[in-house]
Amino acid sequence: MKTLTAIIYPGETKRWLVAYNPETGTTTQGKTVEEALKNLKEATSLFLEEQDLPDRSGAILTTFELEHA
Repeated sequence: MKTLTAIIYPGETKRWLVAYNPETGTTTQGKTVEEALKNLKEATSLFLEEQDLPDRSGAILTTFELEHA
């Protein structure tokens, strides 16, 4: 079993949530967090059936500030 990262955020229209896995680049969406995560797991699993997991270390999620944004 491998632990991967899921980043989930509102899409441009705010009607869908975007789910992104930085280790593979897999991206999908869902109407709820649960649906988005389920879809991301499925998409990432299908991706890994075709390709090996890229050799990247674990993702780090942080924030930063911009003075003029």
